[in-house]
Amino acid sequence: MSNSLTNGDGDLLRLISRGDEAAFLAFYRRYQGQVYRFALQMSGQVEIAEEVTQDVFMVVMGSARKYDPARGSIAAYLYGVARNFVLRRLEQERPYLTVLDDPDSEYADIAADNPDALAGLTRNERIESLRRAVLTLPPAYREVVVLCDLHELDYNEAATALDCAIGTIRSRLHRARALLAEKMRAEERCAV
Repeated sequence: MSNSLTNGDGDLLRLISRGDEAAFLAFYRRYQGQVYRFALQMSGQVEIAEEVTQDVFMVVMGSARKYDPARGSIAAYLYGVARNFVLRRLEQERPYLTVLDDPDSEYADIAADNPDALAGLTRNERIESLRRAVLTLPPAYREVVVLCDLHELDYNEAATALDCAIGTIRSRLHRARALLAEKMRAEERCAV
């Protein structure tokens, strides 16, 4: 193999199926971040995200030759595998509890009289509120928000990753966004 980093995904998967460690490492480096972020955004838990990422790449090592490019992109394939692992883990951990960072520790050093710092604090609090709201969505809605809005997959790729129709993606995303808007409005009313 000349250079794993210049090979396409199909070439890397063929080499991985033959046991090429350098190809696996190149493939892992290329996609590990995306898989990890997806798992973290779906679960809200670093431990789950780390385990799911490891599990996804174990599947790749064991079944690289089974990937069919006619069914969708490699990213959609990886998100689909990750989704299955995340949902399995969330099911095992019912009731679902998120471990969120303590916002006080993050902002303890900010001076109250600094308007730029206060603007940043407000923005960070809204982002944290939105992150918590996403984590409270039912998994079917959470996964479309994570894939389409956070990972910027198009509807076709998301449908491939979730193994459902494009219309299902559209309707779930519409409903998920409505639920998020409702949750954010409710939180703003409570904050006032």
